[in-house]
Amino acid sequence: MNRATKAVATLAAVGLGLAGLVGCGGRQDGASTDAGGDVTCEVGADTRIGIATGNATGVYFALGNAYAEQVTTTTDGKVKASAAETGASVQNIQQLVAGSYAVAFSLADTAADAVAGKGSFNGQAQPVQALSRIYTNYTQVVVRTGAGITSVAGMKGKRVSTGSPKSGTEVIAHRLLQAAGLDPASDIQAQRLDLTKTVDGMKDGSIDAFFWSGGLPTPGITDLLTTSRDQVAFLDITPLLAEMKKVNPVYEVGTIPAATYGTPAEVRTIVVPNLLLVKSDLDANLVCVLTRALFDRKPQLEQANAAAREISLETARNTDPVPLHRGARKALDDLTEAK
Repeated sequence: MNRATKAVATLAAVGLGLAGLVGCGGRQDGASTDAGGDVTCEVGADTRIGIATGNATGVYFALGNAYAEQVTTTTDGKVKASAAETGASVQNIQQLVAGSYAVAFSLADTAADAVAGKGSFNGQAQPVQALSRIYTNYTQVVVRTGAGITSVAGMKGKRVSTGSPKSGTEVIAHRLLQAAGLDPASDIQAQRLDLTKTVDGMKDGSIDAFFWSGGLPTPGITDLLTTSRDQVAFLDITPLLAEMKKVNPVYEVGTIPAATYGTPAEVRTIVVPNLLLVKSDLDANLVCVLTRALFDRKPQLEQANAAAREISLETARNTDPVPLHRGARKALDDLTEAK
């Protein structure tokens, strides 16, 4: 550890919170913010960044680790990226703004709440922008067949996992429950569990149902459907779409193909896009490099999880109401021109 790094660590230890400014938060040899000017898509050596992902058995985690590896590879180690397991969207944005990470995965509805200062963000607009739209999250609502649940409204009094605290899954779960006329705080026996613990609970019968928002396929759900196929089933939640769209127009109807998990038929559900986010003042050249890596190394990301197949230049800019970072815009313009 060099003297500068030791100094930062010492300041953090006394509560000044500067550790995130080097390493995880993406500071680069003193060039910490985007001061404007031309974007060259060039960065100096020894730039270290952290990427906030999600639960260990989810798609965010799988793709986040693959993305970190490919960023490091494609920059010949100039940018050393690492991915971390987190509680996902809400927590990711909070820690992104705090400087703990340089890049964060997030559901588009949570990101929209962040820039508007709504929902979990308590009236405070968050200084975040988009690196790119990536793939679609499918709201996957699964019940134990023996629990007698045939709709979200039927979860009243049941043991229901609503996802990790401060996750995008929890946001959607609460909205779906409210759309069905239930109070998440009192009408269900809420279990705020990550996906690994949720799947374990479904297997041992301690949980009756759960919500999950993730790409296809989600490894944890593949595991559940493989080991407990006859004991679990998906719910069609699309009857609640009209109420959900009143909360946020980003919600749409989607379909989980039967081949994804080997179900008897396709499952209709509600979908929402995912975004990669950065802090608004992150250096534009670094953002440009990160955006290029996402598309230049897409084949390698697809090997980590099939959800990466959706990453596309045609949809990358569709991040409204979250503004696209100018470094990302430069990279996307260059990539489109070269296509």
